Amino acid sequence: MEIQLWREILDPYALAVDELIIKFNYIINEYRHVGAYSPIEQVTGRVKTISSILEKALKKNIDLNKFEEKIEDIAGIRIICQFVEDIYKVVDIIKNRSDMRVKSEKDYIENAKKSGYRSYHMIVYYDVETLKGKKQIQVEIQIRTLAMNFWATIEHSLQYKYKQNMPEHIRERLSSAAEAVIVLDREMSVVRDEIMDAQNSFTIKANVVADILTNIQNLYKVANKQEVIRIQDDFLNIYQNGDQDQLESFSKNLDKVAQRYRAQSLH
Repeated sequence: MEIQLWREILDPYALAVDELIIKFNYIINEYRHVGAYSPIEQVTGRVKTISSILEKALKKNIDLNKFEEKIEDIAGIRIICQFVEDIYKVVDIIKNRSDMRVKSEKDYIENAKKSGYRSYHMIVYYDVETLKGKKQIQVEIQIRTLAMNFWATIEHSLQYKYKQNMPEHIRERLSSAAEAVIVLDREMSVVRDEIMDAQNSFTIKANVVADILTNIQNLYKVANKQEVIRIQDDFLNIYQNGDQDQLESFSKNLDKVAQRYRAQSLH
């Protein structure tokens, strides 16, 4: 493998990561735009550095001419969820997509690693378009809760510091922390419905307020200014009272006013 070709080889992996982050963020927005709870909380991604690839290839005795085939996590996506139940919903979403094909899965939630590490791993095939044509990329997708991710981030840092020779007392502390994460996720699942209701109410209110403010902004361009100021004052009074039903009723009436002025189509 010629060193100068590394950047050219890794660029399609960066493209795959960028595209997948956009697509998973779009899923989040789709849920929120209809006022629904999203099983995905946030998405990040990365491409392994050249040094990390070399290190893994040497450790696993992988021929550098075959590293794209043998190293499955050159491109990595991490999906963070609020609840354990959400992880399996995300797994189903991925399996049902036509732009990704699942190669393999590992459930480290039901079958945690000895260290206490818990996460759901999927290797998927994803196609990107390059100047040389279509290229199939292997991407590792890790799906975990916020609590699991916190633990895994700390554990990874300690493993790096101690070069796989972590002192036993720290290992024991990490094991205890892993048990605490299990308890935390379990407790959050118990009150999951209450949390989801609260978050859905917040999202719905945010969407209603956004619609109202858009209509008011558009009306400023075409309607009587005194009328718009009155509408704005009415909105602020209702918003300060915090009555969701009044806010939604106000929004519907404002829609009618905006339609009369054809203001809803303004940008």
